[in-house]
Amino acid sequence: MQYEIVSGGAIAVVSAIVGYLIAKRFSRAQFDLYTDQAKAKAKAIEVEAEMILNDASLKAQKMELRAQKKYDDALLKAKQDLADEQEQMSRRKTELQRYISSEREQIKQNRVTSENRKISLERQSRALDKLKVEYEQRLDEAMRAIEKSAHMSQDEAEQILLKQIEQRSRSKIAQIVKKHELEATKSAEQKANYIIALATSRYAGTFSHERLISIIHLDDDELKGRIIGKEGRNIKSLEMVMGVDIIVDETPQEIVVSSFSLYRRAIAVRSLELLIEDGRIHPARIEQIHAKVVEEFEQSALLEAEELVYEMGITQLHPELLKLLGRLRYRASYGQNALAHTLEVADLAGMIAAELGGDIKLAKRAGLLHDIGKALTHEVEGNHVDLGAEICKRYGEHEVVINAIYAHHGQEEILSIECAAVCAADALSAARPGARREVLENFLKRVTQIEEIASSHLGVKQAYAINAGREVRVIVNAELVDDDESFLLAKEIAQSIENDVNYPGEVKVNVIRETRSVEYAK
Repeated sequence: MQYEIVSGGAIAVVSAIVGYLIAKRFSRAQFDLYTDQAKAKAKAIEVEAEMILNDASLKAQKMELRAQKKYDDALLKAKQDLADEQEQMSRRKTELQRYISSEREQIKQNRVTSENRKISLERQSRALDKLKVEYEQRLDEAMRAIEKSAHMSQDEAEQILLKQIEQRSRSKIAQIVKKHELEATKSAEQKANYIIALATSRYAGTFSHERLISIIHLDDDELKGRIIGKEGRNIKSLEMVMGVDIIVDETPQEIVVSSFSLYRRAIAVRSLELLIEDGRIHPARIEQIHAKVVEEFEQSALLEAEELVYEMGITQLHPELLKLLGRLRYRASYGQNALAHTLEVADLAGMIAAELGGDIKLAKRAGLLHDIGKALTHEVEGNHVDLGAEICKRYGEHEVVINAIYAHHGQEEILSIECAAVCAADALSAARPGARREVLENFLKRVTQIEEIASSHLGVKQAYAINAGREVRVIVNAELVDDDESFLLAKEIAQSIENDVNYPGEVKVNVIRETRSVEYAK
């Protein structure tokens, strides 16, 4: 039994040893296999790396060749451009030298020509002097011959001769005057139309027609009785304190305030609105409210004028002038608000002065103050031109402003570009269709006066004022007035209208000459 156990253990040990040896041999064989596989993979990787390196080397060589080619091409192009620039500079240099030589030759020729012209002019001058002497001698001989044959003195003969020359030369003079005036008018009219069109197109303003009455709406007709008061005491006090007419009629829920002074009427309307709102309407309260509203209006006018002056860029305007400027809002001329007209003139004058190269701010200042006297005409006797000039002189305004105040009504000659701009702007604002309303009697009087002036000239058959008095058509006798004399006649009529008639804008004089030949077949 013991022997069997020992032999079994020996067999187990031997089996373990044999298994170990077999396993070790198998592991070594497997290790060798793995080693061979690793070496094969390493060899493959090495071959692949060598191939990649060769490819990269080839690509680097190709890139180097392409870069070298681009460099060579760029160098060649730069050399070609440099050669072209040098050739162009050489050609320009040659042309410049040729031009300089040509200019020098031209200057030399011009100098010779000028010298020749100078010599020719001197010769012509001497010849003209000689002809003038001969003309005077022959004229003296003619005068003596006329004096001898007609038994007249030299003065009498001279007058007759000059009169004959004047009659013969009248047609030629008219042709020459007409030619040159047309040429000057054409260029001047184009420039003037451009400036005026540009200035008016750039200006955009609003216009308001003022009426002579203001209507106050009431919530209840019972307020009419309170406004009238006991025995009319309140309404009499209102009219006396405010200087307006208050009309209370049967029209429901409204009363009418009437006055030619927009300023007084605006104060009266505001005072009545405050009295109605307050409810206490009696003489003492009326005077108190009226004094308060007057103070408010004065302050409001001053503030409004300061804002307008600031917006226009005008500085150093006297406070009294500012107050008067603000009060122009409550002044009207032919239905056109005076302040709106003043602002329009100032804006247009600035634009026109800018186109003509004048002082823009000075033109605006003159336009702003050209009608400042209208703020005083309801309080001080005299016309607005003299009043405006006087107050502007008192507060040290620029002489251009004074000239514009006088010149825009033709009392002085225009002495500056700025003044001319103000006069043109004033005419544009006044003559704009719809800007002003005129009294029918004044319109009829002006139209009749224009027709009478045109009809008073020699050779005129008929004269008609049309287009609201802005054009007059003059029909002349074709046997007494020829074409050249009709041109002079138009100028004479226009000058007479300009001297004798007051009108806004301009009046076109159209002289019509017609010749008719009539015969009857029998």
